[in-house]
Amino acid sequence: MIVDDQELLRNGLTMVVRSQPDMEVVAEAADGLAALSALSAPESRHVDVVVMDIRMPRMDGVIATREIQRLDDPPKVLVLTTFDLDEHALAALRAGASGFMLKDAPGEEIIAAIRHVHRGDSIIAPATTRRLIGRLVAKADTDPDAVLKVLTEREREVFLSLAGGASNAEIGVELFLSETTIKTHVGRILTKLGLRDRVQAVVLAYESGVVTPGER
Repeated sequence: MIVDDQELLRNGLTMVVRSQPDMEVVAEAADGLAALSALSAPESRHVDVVVMDIRMPRMDGVIATREIQRLDDPPKVLVLTTFDLDEHALAALRAGASGFMLKDAPGEEIIAAIRHVHRGDSIIAPATTRRLIGRLVAKADTDPDAVLKVLTEREREVFLSLAGGASNAEIGVELFLSETTIKTHVGRILTKLGLRDRVQAVVLAYESGVVTPGER
């Protein structure tokens, strides 16, 4: 599903997605309210990923993303933003989005991002994402040690690399471990910390002070 109040951009994204042999746009919406309505329609069962604009009339992408998370078996949400330092993008990540992309990103990058979130990954690798979180996350009262103490020494290493935006493959190379082993560690980290995905792990790392802006 493509959700954007700009018809031209919506049409452009639709064309890019439909150029892929294994992808289909099954719904479009001009704002978050229309998106939620469309998701309640019978054909919505085919929606795996929602590509969501942030700033829209009636209901913005942050509120819409939050409401989508309340659905049974909700689709993944990939949010789009015009600015790479947009506090609304961070709010969308907190609301449950699996990541964000800039609107002016090349079509192939947006397609790759859709594929990533569809298979359960999160888009946290781009430097803009880390810069966004580093700039906009306010320090909470959480003690970094309180976050790390529930993790094993190896899990802490993986968590720090993950918070820096590294992929499983990159962490594996860094720690001389297989990608499968890293995936297992990441799963355990998310479970122990009560997190939904890697994006929430990055946000927690900054909010708690485990990682500070400018690191990695």
